[in-house]
Amino acid sequence: MTTLNRSAIPDDVRTNGATPNPWWANAVVYQIYPRSFQDSNGDGIGDLKGITSRLDYIADLGVDVIWLSPVYQSPQDDNGYDISDYQAIDPLFGTMEDMNELLEQAHARGIKVIMDLVVNHTSDEHAWFQESRDPNSAKADWYWWRPAREGKTPGEPGAEPNEWGSYFGGSAWQYDEQRGEYFFHQYSKKQPDLNWENPEVRKAVYQMMNWWMDRGIDGFRMDVITQISKVVDSHGRLPGEPGSEIEDYPAGPEGYSSPYPFCSDGPRVDEFLAEMRREVFEQRGGYMNVGEAPGVDASRNEYITDPAHKELDMLFLFDHVGIDQGDSKWDVVQFDVRHLRERLKEQQEAVHDRGWASLFTCNHDQPRVVTRWGDDSTEENRAHSAKAFGMLVHLHRGTPYIYQGEELGMTGAHFTELGQYRDLEAINAYRQRVTEAKVQSGESMMDALAMFGRDNARTPMQWDGSKYAGFTAADAPKEPWISVNPNHVEINAAAQFDDPDSVYAFYKKLVNLRHNSPVVAAGEWELVDDNDEAVYAFTRTLGERRMLVMINLSGRHAQLPAHTQELLRNGVAEDHVVLSTYNAIHSVKSIAKGELSEWEGVVVQL
Repeated sequence: MTTLNRSAIPDDVRTNGATPNPWWANAVVYQIYPRSFQDSNGDGIGDLKGITSRLDYIADLGVDVIWLSPVYQSPQDDNGYDISDYQAIDPLFGTMEDMNELLEQAHARGIKVIMDLVVNHTSDEHAWFQESRDPNSAKADWYWWRPAREGKTPGEPGAEPNEWGSYFGGSAWQYDEQRGEYFFHQYSKKQPDLNWENPEVRKAVYQMMNWWMDRGIDGFRMDVITQISKVVDSHGRLPGEPGSEIEDYPAGPEGYSSPYPFCSDGPRVDEFLAEMRREVFEQRGGYMNVGEAPGVDASRNEYITDPAHKELDMLFLFDHVGIDQGDSKWDVVQFDVRHLRERLKEQQEAVHDRGWASLFTCNHDQPRVVTRWGDDSTEENRAHSAKAFGMLVHLHRGTPYIYQGEELGMTGAHFTELGQYRDLEAINAYRQRVTEAKVQSGESMMDALAMFGRDNARTPMQWDGSKYAGFTAADAPKEPWISVNPNHVEINAAAQFDDPDSVYAFYKKLVNLRHNSPVVAAGEWELVDDNDEAVYAFTRTLGERRMLVMINLSGRHAQLPAHTQELLRNGVAEDHVVLSTYNAIHSVKSIAKGELSEWEGVVVQL
């Protein structure tokens, strides 16, 4: 078992309701998107050896856990989230020996490694699916197969089993000529959904998970794990199928209805997750398991992460990162601090007594927060807003996640042409919404892609100011798989590493606080002012120790709200300032004037 380089929270301090306290209660997780982190062989794609070569950087940051996005064998239709062999490393990323070396070297530095697990679906090139294409095989029922509608020509429009559309565009049903039936895919047509109703599917998944755990990994982050259970009627038919007892919702403007209400947090999710816990984790120690949780709200998060229910340690909820989207992902709504506060309040209060929260604004599917909600128009605003949102995430109660480059204040890609994008979701969405359904103009769609496109988070890690940002050698035979952000000349790790005022230095302070302050890690959370348009303020309390966190999440000076000012009525001395996005002297002066500068965040000891 990996020994972490910091102390755990004493058991007399309550965390998630378990005894003893879990090791991850004051841990910080760092997500690596391998293809964009570090290329070691000049092929333009990041790899495992590259990650191993950068472990000292990760150790210096102080994080406890690496979450590794998929490196399994894959056709790379969805950048590795379409797995063709769970027990092999894709040659793009290296070999199993490279994976073993990464584990060994990370563990030697006191860093745990969890792997991304994608078991809602596989690749259509997986051996399971290939066998399932034979209706007489033992795996015939391992996926969601359905015949064409009666009286319709198989493979022609209108013959699909129901009207569901894929989240990646087009129908959620793909006709397979070999089997003569359709298979269901919530995502790409190369990502058929596994049928978790079949116990043999679940058994095979658990065997694979145990194989990895036995190899020494420290747990899993589980992709869209709350979509493994689908709503079916008493005869096993999906909503909207001919003869189904359950009606589908009407089709939307793009011509499809959504499977989301019937495939997210379905009726057997708790049963499946509890079974997984028993079969894979129950007799092990030192692990963590976190689930990506489409369709799960704050109250359900409390239930699933309650240790008494023995399901998952924590979940990623998405209600707070949808506050700037309208009826579709590509409908841009202006950021409003009040909406963010409302969502995070629900998440924090839901786990007040039991369960745990995952804290994040960025990951491989979410755009860079400094461009999305902050301000990257000037260097000063970029740095201050990056620190402000870092403080927001890391001062809440739960386990914080840092996405690679977030600790540098990396920005969105600012692409202006569709040809610059590589993400299947973005390319398909443009075709479906602009070219086919004509529900959005090309100009507004490009604006939406610039705001929400997943490639904004996937440009190469910015290590230095050289030609390819140090991601790959300047004279490498191949260019990076996606363009390096031109601002890497100014924004990079080398420029920030020894700068005490850098975003990187600020993130080191956040990690250190999480490790060494039980108030930050496990103290009670309480909102102070609930309707201010700029300042987000809350307290963290543990026994007699109390901290006030106040963050101006706007690019203008803001008055401190009334209740916040009341808590500061006796004034604040410099030695009471625990952390500031500016500095202690500046923040003491701001508080004395009853205001905060643009993007100013302050933590004070009350």
